[in-house]
Amino acid sequence: MHFAELAERCISRCRIIAGFSETSGITRTFLSDPMHACHRAFSGWMEELGMQVRVDAIGNLRGLYGGGRNRRRLLMGSHLDTVPGAGAYDGVLGVCIALAVIDAVRTMDLPFDIEVLAFSEEEGVRFRTPFLGSLAAIGRFDPALLNLQDSNGRTIRDAIMHFGLDPARLGEAQIDGRAFAYLEFHIEQGPVLEDARERIAAVEAIAGQSRLELTFKGRASHAGTTPMHLRRDALSAAAEWITHVERSARDTDGLVATVGRLQVVPGTGNVVPGEVRAGLDVRHSCDEIRIPAVSEICSAAEQIASRRGLTVAIDETLNQSAVTMDEHLLKLMERAILRTTGVARRITSGAGHDAMIMAEKVPSAMMFIRSIGGISHHPDESVYLEDVEEAIRAGALFLSDLAEQGKRTA
Repeated sequence: MHFAELAERCISRCRIIAGFSETSGITRTFLSDPMHACHRAFSGWMEELGMQVRVDAIGNLRGLYGGGRNRRRLLMGSHLDTVPGAGAYDGVLGVCIALAVIDAVRTMDLPFDIEVLAFSEEEGVRFRTPFLGSLAAIGRFDPALLNLQDSNGRTIRDAIMHFGLDPARLGEAQIDGRAFAYLEFHIEQGPVLEDARERIAAVEAIAGQSRLELTFKGRASHAGTTPMHLRRDALSAAAEWITHVERSARDTDGLVATVGRLQVVPGTGNVVPGEVRAGLDVRHSCDEIRIPAVSEICSAAEQIASRRGLTVAIDETLNQSAVTMDEHLLKLMERAILRTTGVARRITSGAGHDAMIMAEKVPSAMMFIRSIGGISHHPDESVYLEDVEEAIRAGALFLSDLAEQGKRTA
């Protein structure tokens, strides 16, 4: 099949998967019911390629191409879950491209097998903890996470069982010890490639992330009868702190910090808010900058709360170190991109990806595909057909070079 046809098929499949949603838009969270339909569709496409398909205990859909005894294994993948009100391509396009690349190299004599992992959870929406699928794949899933609850009081253990899986078998989700590399395709989710008028790029590093939950506690009181100077307004304290978060990020080169979620209690217009729960996300490509910045932001929250007669509880839910992609694989990726587009570019990812988790266990590489307008996590998220075609072509060249190296070292 021609690369242009493979690209058209990828985009068509992304649009099919977009129809499997919990809402009228695109929302597909960890082990939600629409994920069953998503698995059925991808399972069929994998089986068309002759792949052996299974779903592991954390809900990762896995397809094995080859299956030779004692052969090394290349891993490729991305995620199937989304943020609320998502676009059609974040995560899903990466899985579709992985299958397209396998289709493109079917006539090659590969000295390794290929396993595609369609991860069940990367975004961290339902249980406010990301990377559950890839953490289980590298054997770093903390059993204590099984007790985390979603907004309906259902635990991760409950969700796994409701989906028809067995949490006692989580150990079987670990990748095969013969895996020698991991490759992920993903939309950039930013404007760098579009600004440079380039289609694809090799990712050289992924920024470190901190995620925290802060709870400001004051005292709820009547909005009409409580004088301003006697109020212990949790929302006002949170608002002051949010302004400080933005100022701190603006004053630190390369730092991005976001308060993207607030829950106000009791949340009534005529009651002074007594409690506010806020979600904080801080990222930087250098951990030596990110970690002190988070500490300063947390200290500011404590000082603001104390000055206003409130308390604040701070819970860190994620402290993910910045990750550098494997240099050898990175050079192979650059070579494949150069041969495809005539331009080799390296780029740093400000967004987190499963590749940063997989890199802890196996050498990893990543390719970005241009996002139109730099838009992602939004219904307007889109890609150019020609860019997807170039990504598949470069991915096939990457596998070809990897195969040649494998044959020479065998």
